[in-house]
Amino acid sequence: MPPLYLGLDVGTQGVKAVVYDSKLKQIVGRGAQPWAILESTVPGRAEQHPKTWVEGTIAAAKQALSAVDRSAVKAVAVSGQQHGMVALAADGSVLRPAKLWCDTESAPEAAELSQKLGYTVVPSFTSTKLLWLQRHEPEVWSRLAAVLLPHDYMNYWLTGKQVTEAGDASGTGLLDVAQRCWDARLAAMIDDKLAGCLQRIIGPDEVSVCIVSIFVTQCTLAALIDDKLAACLPRIIGPDESVGTVLPEVADLLGLGHDVVVAPGSGDNAMSALGSGITQPGELVVSLGTSATLFGVSGQPIIDPSCAVCPFCDATGAWLPLICTLNCTVPAEEVITAFGISHEQATALAEKEPAGSGGVSFLPYLVGERTPNWPDSSGAVVGLRPGLLKPGVLYRAALEGATLSLAAALSRATDLGLVPKELRLVGGGSKNALWRQIVADVFQLPVKLPLEAESAALGAALQAAAVHSGVPVGAYVQQNQPPISEQVVQPNPANKQAYEEALQRHMQRGQRLFAPQQQQQQ
Repeated sequence: MPPLYLGLDVGTQGVKAVVYDSKLKQIVGRGAQPWAILESTVPGRAEQHPKTWVEGTIAAAKQALSAVDRSAVKAVAVSGQQHGMVALAADGSVLRPAKLWCDTESAPEAAELSQKLGYTVVPSFTSTKLLWLQRHEPEVWSRLAAVLLPHDYMNYWLTGKQVTEAGDASGTGLLDVAQRCWDARLAAMIDDKLAGCLQRIIGPDEVSVCIVSIFVTQCTLAALIDDKLAACLPRIIGPDESVGTVLPEVADLLGLGHDVVVAPGSGDNAMSALGSGITQPGELVVSLGTSATLFGVSGQPIIDPSCAVCPFCDATGAWLPLICTLNCTVPAEEVITAFGISHEQATALAEKEPAGSGGVSFLPYLVGERTPNWPDSSGAVVGLRPGLLKPGVLYRAALEGATLSLAAALSRATDLGLVPKELRLVGGGSKNALWRQIVADVFQLPVKLPLEAESAALGAALQAAAVHSGVPVGAYVQQNQPPISEQVVQPNPANKQAYEEALQRHMQRGQRLFAPQQQQQQ
């Protein structure tokens, strides 16, 4: 019986579980369980109970495992929503609901840290939530003994061990991504005690000979938040290390053997990169959903003081610079709602319009924006002339606007050293043939289409297989590429100039409308 591997993607809206057959190189079991964000009347609050993740994961895992021989499952890995803050007491109990990446209650703390550090820290980062917790819930803060990210908490539930890894830790705002260690200067802005538990990430075969000098350096940073935090951050393990084995009681609950290995897991974007098959520098993934992300492998850290490009590590030992925008599919939804037509009808009309939408820019910032950091911006349609106020033009402009927002941020990444070579397109928007061509034309890169929709869960399963097999994760994914469509969307060179001009209009019009507003509020 070939070994099987369980991949779990614990997200904001629910959990997806897949079982991967390493011999067939395909998924042989699936499960899912939805959940919701806790209702709240507090502006900006977005929280969930970690027990919801556990209960949902049990249900989804049992679904996925129901059609396979559970004794063949040899390892499991978890992909998780990034940035979340899980606060634990000394006995391991959860002190309060977890604050999620989309929680913006810590916006004032983010602004304060940004001013002190001299670069942008967005409210989604865990560091801002920790400073918020210290100030707004001192009783909880006084009992705080450990801080975990969502995927770290699921690993803790699986193994009883509190550890993390560089990919997800990058999203805390407390990691020195270049050195792959906790950043003492940042941590000190929150709490002096943080330094005591900041540990450099080492590989499984590396000897930690520099621990004393590293500890001394890190103590400087830990003092900036509060001297309690040092003892609360988990140890960081390498990308090819095992967290441990599944606890007997959890294994029995899921019907698994007691020798099932737990791989380190990572944040959902790092896992989605594996599930999309990208492991080489220059390979990028674009995800078109309610929000949009663009991320790709880099052989060196991409450090952007503006934070338009998030300087994350990946799940293989390299780096994964990431761009996230908040507005992607929703602007197009607004157009079809306004005109009372379907996406298919709007697409057919938009295909008749020229690249660049005749000079019309749809600035898609309907819910404010993260990249660029304009939280109080709004959607705007600019450049209308007689005859252009029609559904085909606006729909195409909406698709282009969401794509150009990513392209504007990518230009920043290329200035900092990223060299794009190809794109892999995922998410709901990737099903639209016109949008696929727009992406290829805007970026002037070939676009490949992964066939597995649950790329983060598949990436977790591939990582589990690699760690169990003793093969470096990057090498394993290269040898076991996820399925890709034979169709490759090639860029149309004839549209290159039109989109270069459209990109300039997009950036200039956004700056004129929203940058002064942002500066006034600062």
